[in-house]
Amino acid sequence: MLAQIIQNLPQVLIDGLTLGVVYAVVAIGYTMVYGILELINFAHGDVFMTGAFIGATVLFLMLGMGFLAAMPALIVFLIVIVVAGIATGLLGVGIERVAYRPLRRKNAPKLIALITSIGISFVLEDAVRFIAELKTGNYIVTAPSMFNHRFNLNLHHIMPFFDNATFQGSFLLVLAVTIVMLVSLDLFVNKTKWGMAMRAVAQDRDTASLMTINVNRVISVTFFIGSALGGATGVLFMIQYGTIDPYIGFILGIKAFTAAVLGGIGNIRGAMFGGVMLGLLEMFAAANLSIITHGAMGAEYKDVFAFIILILVLIFKPEGLFGKAVVEKV
Repeated sequence: MLAQIIQNLPQVLIDGLTLGVVYAVVAIGYTMVYGILELINFAHGDVFMTGAFIGATVLFLMLGMGFLAAMPALIVFLIVIVVAGIATGLLGVGIERVAYRPLRRKNAPKLIALITSIGISFVLEDAVRFIAELKTGNYIVTAPSMFNHRFNLNLHHIMPFFDNATFQGSFLLVLAVTIVMLVSLDLFVNKTKWGMAMRAVAQDRDTASLMTINVNRVISVTFFIGSALGGATGVLFMIQYGTIDPYIGFILGIKAFTAAVLGGIGNIRGAMFGGVMLGLLEMFAAANLSIITHGAMGAEYKDVFAFIILILVLIFKPEGLFGKAVVEKV
């Protein structure tokens, strides 16, 4: 059994890293909003989904205009991801202005904002499904193939205890773009004035407003950045996996939230680590559950595995791996 698990390890690492970086970027959207507003924005997973559909729409338009044949695929990809990122960033700002800001002004209970975010999630799902069916006749969309050349890692000749592994060219693209986004965000939050303002608002909103920080503007910027990253990640998901539907954001969003909790909700670097870790653990479960349980459980139980992790973290370390326990002053 152990030998089989070790043989599959290279492929598990590749697949897990691909999925994990997607979780990481989406988890950052949750953790940024929570860090400032203490709100779990469950609509964020569907902003990710909307980004995937916007990216597919732009890609189909460019295909119809002949750009895919006339321009390098990398340039087309950059145009698609920038358009999707800006569009979903503006969508996130609109959601904050229309749905969350009025509740914040009225000092509504946090539960009301949470329920509102769930409602927005359903609205986005149904709106995207309606538009997709109206335009294509089907809400399941298969995007044009890009970067689908397969590479083989002949590890067996070098290390006989490993099987050979394969990956698509899109794996390298997803990994490179995600690393650039994560590093850029980390530098933005820790090295710029806007990042300092975001951290100040997260620390104490009232005191930050007294120090001439425009809290509403900072919150809008936070929603724009988190939503833009989520939308751009939707494009990466579309490029990597090819097929999308209006409901991909629901389960992936909950898993990204799990990753944020695992790393420490409100901690950006913790969200990055939690996402990668969850992706690796989930792919390990998908590849090896059947072997470990002697066929009693298969790869379809990988989602259960992810949520078992969430339950264990909440029981034994509710502040997350990188979070700090908050002591309430009496």
